Formats: sequence, C-alpha cells, structure tokens
Amino acid sequence: MGFISDSLNRIQPSATIAISNKALALKAEGKNVIGLAAGEPDFDTPQNIKDAAIAAIQSGKTKYTAVDGIPELKAAIVAKFKRENGLDYKPSQVSVGTGGKQVLFNALLATVNPGDEVIIPAPYWVSYPDIVMLAGGTPVIVQSSADNAFKLKPADLEKAITGRTKWLILNSPSNPSGAAYSRAELKAITDVLLRHPQVWVLADDMYEHLVYDDFVFTTPAQVEPKLYDRTLTMNGVSKAYCMTGWRIGYAAGPENLIKAMAKLQSQSTSNPCSIAQYAAVEALNGPQDFIAANNKVFKERRDLVVAMLNQAKGLRCATPEGAFYVYPSCAGTIGKTAPSGKVIGNDEDFVTELLAAEGVAAVHGAAFGTSPCFRISYATATSVLEDACQRIQRFCANLK
Repeated sequence: MGFISDSLNRIQPSATIAISNKALALKAEGKNVIGLAAGEPDFDTPQNIKDAAIAAIQSGKTKYTAVDGIPELKAAIVAKFKRENGLDYKPSQVSVGTGGKQVLFNALLATVNPGDEVIIPAPYWVSYPDIVMLAGGTPVIVQSSADNAFKLKPADLEKAITGRTKWLILNSPSNPSGAAYSRAELKAITDVLLRHPQVWVLADDMYEHLVYDDFVFTTPAQVEPKLYDRTLTMNGVSKAYCMTGWRIGYAAGPENLIKAMAKLQSQSTSNPCSIAQYAAVEALNGPQDFIAANNKVFKERRDLVVAMLNQAKGLRCATPEGAFYVYPSCAGTIGKTAPSGKVIGNDEDFVTELLAAEGVAAVHGAAFGTSPCFRISYATATSVLEDACQRIQRFCANLK
C-alpha cells in the first residue's frame, strides 16, 4: 500500500488494545466473555479528584494551557518527586503529556535518529519497540527469564550496549510481568550504565505505587545520583489514582530534553486537557490513603490468581512484586489439542483457543516479546477473577 508512509508500515497496532476490542465485540454479540486484557484498575477515580475537575469546569478553567502543563501541576510533580523519590527538579525540568504513552513518544521521537539503538528488556510493554521504530531507531531486545523473575541481568545489559546505544528503557514494576527491581538490583544495573556515558535511562515508573508485601520502590536516578543528568523519570496518574481515561502522564529530566519534548508536543497535540490537569493536581497533592486500601485488594487478587493458575494443568505462575498483572508460562500446553481440534503451537494459539472455548480474553506473550507465556490483568472484581481462573483450569484440563 504505497500511499502509507514507511515509518507507519514499520509498526503494528497495539496487541493489548486489539484483544480488548475483540472481547468487547464478542460481548456485544451476547457472548459471556471475561476480559482480562486491559491494564485498567476497576476502582473508580476518588471523589476528591472528581470534585477538583468539576470545580475546574465551574470556574472556567477550560481554555488552552501552557503546552506541557499548567504551573500548578508542574509544582505538584516537583513536590511529588521530592517527597516520594528524594529527587530535586525545577518546574522547567518537568513535562506533562496526554498519558504516559505521549511522554515516552515525545522523548524517543525527540532524541532517536536512524541507526540509534534502544535497549528494551523483554518481556516489555507492547508499545516500546514500535515507538522506537517509528522514530527510525532500532529496538535491541534483551531477554530475561522466569528463572531470574523476568528481570534484566547486568551482564546481559553490558553485552547489549554498543557505540550506537542511546537509551535503556527500564519499567519497574513491569507491565507485563509485575516484576520489580529492588534497590540492590537497580544498583547493579546503574553500575553498568556508569561505564557507558552515551546511554540514557528512560525509567517508566507508572506502577510505582502498586507494590506488595514489603517491597520498597526505588528509581534509577535516586539509586545512582551520577545518572541524574541522563535520566528521564516518567510516571502518571493512570494506575495508582485510577485515572486511566483522564490521560495525564508526566516526566522529569534534563532541561534541554524537556524543551525538545515541548517543541514536539507544540506541533502535535498542544496542551493536555485542562480539566484533567487540575484533577491531577488534586491527585498528587490530596490525600493518598486510598492507594494502600486499593493495594490490599490487589494483593488479595494477585494471591488468588497465582494460586489458581498454578493449579491449572500445564501452567506455571510466579508471584510478582507489583503492578496488577501475572505472566504465567503456558509451555506445558504446547503441542496439546484444544476442544476445537486445533493443536496449540504457541502462546497466541493458547489465548485464541481460550477465548473461543471459555470466553476468557488474555494477551499472548509474543506481544510482549517473551514466549510461551500470556498476560492476565487482575484489576477486576475478585468474583470475576475466580470465575475466569476456573474457566482457565477447565480449558487446560480439557486439552488432549
């Protein structure tokens, strides 16, 4: 199709969105489908945040704003980084975008040239490689294994770095695996980066507040202050504050990078929604106690899902430290025959047959770069999760 640009032809539509849409279409046909594909908390946005948005509308805060964020929100982000991460930034070092995805997109498009390499540990969030390719760069995928809890090994990072490496993207807690790096694990990674001054770090901390048991969250620039000048620390209000649809992401980093990102945003979307920005000010500055209450529920769901999936024939599921995903291996089901008569050859076959036979929508591991696995989001009602896991157990038991 010669009309479409080469850069667009390099990428694929988001696999997670495609599967969520497929589940919605089946539901619309009246099928009994449980969608566990989308990474979205089922809790409602807290009332104080909604009230702040309503107040913003009532008081006429509905005009264009500064391209990359209102001063009040930048101040709230500066305070958040200081309070929670011990990181000092000025408002001129902060960028606000329409969700974390735009912030990542801006950062990579503003810095990556053809031939530049971006190291992405697998399993990875589906959009990282595609954004890098859209920018003309080369994603360098570094595999991790379940044996190392799906975390990047420092020696593997060292091997992947070349003179062309521009960025390392590090997502902790991780989407899709839920794996989170301890301070010591992060320090071992940052020690490698200190030896390679050309490599910048894009820390995707979107799931920072969704950690369980006694896990203590840290971020690269906090663990290794010497990397401060080449780290972009990205976060947002989507997950912890149950504000996925409000579309506010943010990042802090070196001023020249932030300026470049603003330049790109000035020619794409301009400012994020003014009302959502005022809501985000309240989210960051207001009471935070609901986060712990939500996490208690998420932890119970995680434990339930891990236990039930480990009882399914041919599945193996580790207990993740954070986020609201599990990433079980379905290696034990490969080569078996599904009720439809189809032989399961890979993880995509597994999730396709699971959806057809039992109406459970999950995302195949190949979409995240590590097979044979699949991702389940447990950000949904406990009773629904129980039903879904029973269906998965039944599906696995019925494989011949």
